[in-house]
Amino acid sequence: MRFFELDTRTLVADGPLQDADLADAAARGVTLIVNNRPDGEEPGQATAAELEARVRAAGLDYKHIPVALEFTKDKVIALEEALAAAEGAVLIGCRSGTRSTYLWALARARGGADSAALAANAARAGYNIRPIARWLKPAED
Repeated sequence: MRFFELDTRTLVADGPLQDADLADAAARGVTLIVNNRPDGEEPGQATAAELEARVRAAGLDYKHIPVALEFTKDKVIALEEALAAAEGAVLIGCRSGTRSTYLWALARARGGADSAALAANAARAGYNIRPIARWLKPAED
C-alpha cells in the first residue's frame, strides 16, 4: 500500500487498508482514517464496522463516508468537516484512491481552494481530477 500527499494534512491510499498500513499511517502523523468504500463493493472486502474496529484498535479516529456513484453535497460537507476537525493528518481511501481524491478536491474547493492548485496536487499524487473540474467551486450556501 502506498500513501500519496494531496495537501500538507491529507494523504490518499492507493488501495484498501490493511493492518500494517495503519501503523505506517500513525507513524506519518495520521490521526483520522476516512473510509470512502461502501460495504459490499467487492467480495471479501472488510465491512466499515470491521475496518473501524481495526482503526480504533490502532489508536486512530475513524469516519465512514461511503461514495458509490455520486458525490452528493452531504458527503462533500462531511469530508470538509472531518478534514477541518482532525487534530493531525488525515488518510482517505477507497478501492484505488480515485473517489477519495475526487471527494477531497470537492471538499477543498467548497472551502475556497483554487481548482488549478487542487488539480496540480492531485496530479502529483497520480490522480486526474479533470472529470470533476466543473464542480470545483466554493460553497454558495
